Amino acid sequence: MDRSSLVERPRRNRRTAALRDLVRETTLTPADLVQPLFVIDGTSDEPIESMPGCARLTPEGLLREAHAAWNAGVRAVALFPAIDDTLKDPRATESLNPEGLLPRVVRQLKRELPDLLVITDVAMDPYSSDGHDGIVENGEILNDPTLAVLADMAVVQAEAGADLVAPSDMMDGRVQAIRTRLDDAGHDQVGILAYTAKYASSYYGPFRDALDSAPKHGDKKTYQMDAGNVVEAIREARLDVAEGADIVMVKPAGPYLDVIAAVRAAVDLPVAAYQVSGEYAMVRAVAERGWMDGDALMLESLTGIKRAGASIILTYFATRAAELLG
Repeated sequence: MDRSSLVERPRRNRRTAALRDLVRETTLTPADLVQPLFVIDGTSDEPIESMPGCARLTPEGLLREAHAAWNAGVRAVALFPAIDDTLKDPRATESLNPEGLLPRVVRQLKRELPDLLVITDVAMDPYSSDGHDGIVENGEILNDPTLAVLADMAVVQAEAGADLVAPSDMMDGRVQAIRTRLDDAGHDQVGILAYTAKYASSYYGPFRDALDSAPKHGDKKTYQMDAGNVVEAIREARLDVAEGADIVMVKPAGPYLDVIAAVRAAVDLPVAAYQVSGEYAMVRAVAERGWMDGDALMLESLTGIKRAGASIILTYFATRAAELLG
């Protein structure tokens, strides 16, 4: 081929590392990341076998990990309590206890790291003896009676100091119920990060190990979304926007990049994505076996999630990724 006939040479922009950095279209930063943390009411941290490097943390351990995240440049954490079975009942009563584990930990975090953004999970399953995200009667998960529990739970978390409450239950109408209840209680500045398109996914297994929150019977397919649907995700996103959400989220992230992109195109709110426990566990597993470079795979997967349209990424890699990104 005559060299002069090549008008365009895209490789010129890949010639050096400095040039590649200069023309990069998607740049991942520590400020994009949220570190999820598990907390228990105990005296020693409990490693999670299916999530190497993660643990159910005591309040003291959680403070340590929150400081590490902050020092690495991560500015937000998402909290998930592992509740003792003796405190669980069919109506998740413990979730409304202002002196319960989660409110206590939120208050501690806000005292020690007042500028840290604290996100709390609004769902019944960690507190429910049924392991479901709603009230169960005769094997059916009841939508409307659950909304009052979720709204009251959100108020308890807001009063403890949560910056964002994150309903992860997938009940119809929960964003509106929570927004109304928060506003009526004087918490109009507390935001809602809605789990908008939360799929009934096999990737949640390690998370449920961490919290012992798997359903005691049945599954969650009557309220979490079917893996084959994307138009439904757009419908859910538009409903959450109309009901008062401040941020919408897609979960899981990696297998649903097309959904992230579709939701990003459909709404004008920030879009979050959750790189869930199963995604994390797979990266850790192949890295531990020496089959792939774990850090490189981690950063590539996170960049792909951001490139798809997520401006906020919840990931168990947040602190490590932030350390590498500098």
